[in-house]
Amino acid sequence: MSDAILEVSGLRVEYRTAGGTALAVDDVSFSLARGEFLGIVGESGCGKSTLLFAIAQLLAPPAAVTAGTVTFMGKNIAALNASALRAVRWRDFAVVMQSAMNALNPVKTVAAQFADAMRAHGVGSVSEITSRSREVLALVGIDSAHLKSFPHQLSGGMRQRVMIAMALLLSPELIVMDEPTSALDVVAQRSLMVQIRELQKRLGFAVIFVTHDMSLVGRFSDRLAVMYAGTVVEIGPTREIFETPRHPYTQGLLDSFPSIYGPKVKLAGIPGAPPNLADLPAGCRFEMRCSKALKTCRDAVPELHAVGGTQVRCVLYEND
Repeated sequence: MSDAILEVSGLRVEYRTAGGTALAVDDVSFSLARGEFLGIVGESGCGKSTLLFAIAQLLAPPAAVTAGTVTFMGKNIAALNASALRAVRWRDFAVVMQSAMNALNPVKTVAAQFADAMRAHGVGSVSEITSRSREVLALVGIDSAHLKSFPHQLSGGMRQRVMIAMALLLSPELIVMDEPTSALDVVAQRSLMVQIRELQKRLGFAVIFVTHDMSLVGRFSDRLAVMYAGTVVEIGPTREIFETPRHPYTQGLLDSFPSIYGPKVKLAGIPGAPPNLADLPAGCRFEMRCSKALKTCRDAVPELHAVGGTQVRCVLYEND
């Protein structure tokens, strides 16, 4: 992808514990173009947030990147030291955490936290800090009077908007979001997502959006990556995946979500449970839960196969 701002290649993340090594992210590769909105979905524990934290270099022991590269704007950020990473974070890429109440400092006002972020990147003028703080709050629909507020004085939706505003302070090229709508009701979720999408189109930054809600990414993302047991099992244009899901796991996810359009259909769950990441099967990780499994699925780890505009990790498409 010639205009790629981010390239992840062969990324592998392990959790090393006394009980063994859990392979949380295994051989994940993808590119992200400037201004693109990439959604990452999957069940809880599939490695979505770990992948996100590995990209942002926010992993802490016992987690560690053991293979692969993360190239952002031409630099392998996985090889940068702490000082170099501090210079890149917020200025070039920012992270919006899952729980804004925990991510924001509870004993500092919104204004103080905005000022800390800007001063850390060389913005020392009080007037410039105040002006920019008011500007980004206005972008997310919050009155500048709330610069004096503490996090506990704001609603859940407002705290998430404050986090997004904070991420926009230095006009980064990439914003990574870890389930920012998970604690909100459905009305607040849609309002926040509409605002994120409008800001993204207006300002031109790229977005990686991690969620377990297929309905959200179905409406707002350009491309979609479906993760299962640490691997990407399907990736491609969101519309194509929703209209023609090819991997049995993707089909199961879509069948488990209700639709307000079309005839009524009975929801179907996915039987069984994901494999233990510390004791993975020799073959396909979805084989035990898959209604289309073949004998070869037990022994061989499937590769990603190009099918239409998507890539699918399934032996059913190896001849395509």
